[in-house]
Amino acid sequence: TAVHRAVAVAKSLMPPSRPLELAATHPTARIGPFPSWRDPHKMVSIDPWGARVLDAFPSAAERGVDLQPSIAISDAALNIIEIREAVAAGRLKPDGKVLTADGVVHGVKCSVEPVWWLPGVAKRFGITEVALRQALFEHTGGMYPELITRTDIEVFLPPIGGCTIYIFGDPATIPDESKELTVRVHDECNGSDVFGSDICTCRPYLFHGIEECITSGQAGGAGVIVYNRKEGRALGEVTKFMVYNARKRNEAGDTAQEYFKRTELVAGVQDMRFQELMPDPLHWLGITRINRFISMSNMKYDAVTESGIVIDERVDIPEELIPCDAHVEIDAKVFAGYFAGSKKQKTYDELKTTVGRDLE
Repeated sequence: TAVHRAVAVAKSLMPPSRPLELAATHPTARIGPFPSWRDPHKMVSIDPWGARVLDAFPSAAERGVDLQPSIAISDAALNIIEIREAVAAGRLKPDGKVLTADGVVHGVKCSVEPVWWLPGVAKRFGITEVALRQALFEHTGGMYPELITRTDIEVFLPPIGGCTIYIFGDPATIPDESKELTVRVHDECNGSDVFGSDICTCRPYLFHGIEECITSGQAGGAGVIVYNRKEGRALGEVTKFMVYNARKRNEAGDTAQEYFKRTELVAGVQDMRFQELMPDPLHWLGITRINRFISMSNMKYDAVTESGIVIDERVDIPEELIPCDAHVEIDAKVFAGYFAGSKKQKTYDELKTTVGRDLE
């Protein structure tokens, strides 16, 4: 948004010093504060007070400091075809609150922008702050010289996407370990989530997670979806599509045996999603225990539990929701150690028999 704002100023569409008009923009639901907000080690990549800057820093506002929220909280009403199908099939029943008779899901949505505290981020990554600053400076084309020249400035607003949080049920129950809580942490996949690509399980797993979250919300607890802007395992969509081409043009076919290898050959690494920072939005919500974690990812599970949050049960994607071309992904992930539930783990040689379709 900073780039778009700069262009708007350059085109004389807005004055450069125009302050935000924050009247009537306050949150529609109260989140926090929780003990995690005051623990410097629980959140290092977001500002827990980002939705309440005027309340949290009144003296700064009185001095004329330009306070800009990094979190916004509003109401959500979602009309999702998979949820209407779940109602028609009898898996979900409207309760008039979380799910109304017209098939619309009601809840709370939070938009969270990243705010990095560099000493804490470096510690999470297991590197020195100097190494982090140097790498950020070099690999952003030197756009942020203050990373090197102003080491007294510990906060950095990285030019990356944040996350959106959807809450189904009463947000006040989220920190209450006696109430049921279901969570899915989902990383963006535009091709599947929006356009229905069948090469991966992203969309069906996301909406299965929403269905499970609705059930928890109706049971007097809550369900939480954290949707991270980490397209293509944070490698980006251009890289992801190139990996697809490399997979489909492999002489042996698009096999589960070479699923991760193709990504590493193209991108140089299998994954760049920084799961070390992923639990921060969960701590912002005050989560200390998750009853049902809708994820097969061992990396996400490890990051969440190592941050101090207890997970009671892990839920894999139901077999009937896996698209035909996505069995390559699932078989490769199960072999690599992802949580499999009742799914059979194939041997390395057997992975050659799971083959996706060729380029059409």
